Amino acid sequence: MGLKCSTCGISLLGQDGFVKFSCPECSETVVMRCKQCRKLSNGYRCEKCGFEGP
Repeated sequence: MGLKCSTCGISLLGQDGFVKFSCPECSETVVMRCKQCRKLSNGYRCEKCGFEGP
């Protein structure tokens, strides 16, 4: 598993402003979001439980 945005798939290596957190629903999957997807409130989906968040 590399450091990639869970929404757009861009590599997060060498980038600032990204976040990494556990799924708020199941806590079993790590969600990573780039600065741009966070700014635009682009959605993401947990691969394990299907939770969708902004």
